[in-house]
Amino acid sequence: MKDKATLVKNIFSSVASNYDLMNNVMSLGVHHLWKDKFIELLPDYSKSLLDVAGGTGDIASRYYKKAKARRLEPQITICDINPEMIKVGRDKLIDNNILYPIDFIVGDAQKLPFDDMSYDYYTISFGIRNVTDISLALSEAYRVIKPGGKFMCLEFSHPTNACFAKIYDSYSNLIPFIGEVVAGNKEAYKYLVDSIRAFPKQETFASMMRDAGFVHVEYQNLTNGVVAIHCGYKI
Repeated sequence: MKDKATLVKNIFSSVASNYDLMNNVMSLGVHHLWKDKFIELLPDYSKSLLDVAGGTGDIASRYYKKAKARRLEPQITICDINPEMIKVGRDKLIDNNILYPIDFIVGDAQKLPFDDMSYDYYTISFGIRNVTDISLALSEAYRVIKPGGKFMCLEFSHPTNACFAKIYDSYSNLIPFIGEVVAGNKEAYKYLVDSIRAFPKQETFASMMRDAGFVHVEYQNLTNGVVAIHCGYKI
C-alpha cells in the first residue's frame, strides 16, 4: 500500500507519451466505444464536470463536444496526479482545436484540491484502480459533488462469461509483451494487468459506492464485463 503511489506515478510518467497508442493497440480501438457510451450517460451537458485521473482528456473532450453542439459552455476541470499526463492531455486538446478554457489541475483523487459541493458531475475513467485507497477516493468524490449530482466510473472489471473469461485471461498475459514492443515498458503493463485482476468485482465496487454515501447505485457491463460503468447519485 505505501509503495503503490510512487509506483503508479513512475509508471504513468514513463508511458504518458505512448498512453493513447497503447490504449488503441490493447483494446483494438474498442476503448473509444466504451468512452462514447460512458459520456452518453450524462443527462445534461450544461453542468459542471470534474474528470479525475483524466490526464489525456478523452472524457473531457467528449463532454466539451457534446456541450458545444448544444451551444453550452459548462465548467470543465481535468484533475490528474501526474504532470506528464496533464501535459499530454493539454497538448492533445489544443491539437484538436478545443480552445474553450478547460482547467487542468494536478491533484490526488484521495485528497482533491476542491471545495465541498463544487461539481455537478464527477467522472473517472480507467483511473480508480490506480489509487492507493479506493474507499478514500470515493469519499472525496462524494464530498466534491453537489447534492443531486452524479458520480460515474468507467473501469476494467471482471468478465461475466466463463468461456470468454478464459480467452480474456490468456490475452491479458500477452499485454506486458505488447507494452514492451509498442511502449518499451514491459513492467508498466504487467502492473496494468495485475491491477485489473486485483480490482473489486462489479457488485463489490457498487457496495463500496453505497458505503461512501451514493444512492441509486447501478452498473452495466460492456464487452462481457471486460469493463463496467458504475453510476451513483448524491442526495
